[in-house]
Amino acid sequence: MSLSIIFARSINHCIGKNGKIPWHLPDEFGHFKRTTLGKPIIMGRKTYEDHQSALPGRRNIVISRQADYQTVAGIELQPSLDAAIASAHSSSDEVFVIGGVHFFVEAFQIADCVYETIIEVEIDGEAILPEFDFSDW
Repeated sequence: MSLSIIFARSINHCIGKNGKIPWHLPDEFGHFKRTTLGKPIIMGRKTYEDHQSALPGRRNIVISRQADYQTVAGIELQPSLDAAIASAHSSSDEVFVIGGVHFFVEAFQIADCVYETIIEVEIDGEAILPEFDFSDW
């Protein structure tokens, strides 16, 4: 099994503004869809709340420490990134972490692959990724 991270970011490392993706780029969304379709996707609770639904054609796993957290149908709840990865491992050879910042940072330490799209714009948002060090890759 391989663990992959997939995200798009601005040139100043922004991935979110006001709880939303701060751009509308159909080609980028198509890339995300083609790459993740049929694969398990792992996301934090806040990322899930931004979508408020399961992404179709994928096994949706949401990380929350709240055991009684309410989700819509089609969402699997796990208490940690490790538990989510272990659960997803049984159903696919590639598993994707799709957000948010905290889980990107945690997953980067153990990821096998990073799908990064850089959007050539500066965004003043609150969800900012650190600069990842790819020197060990």
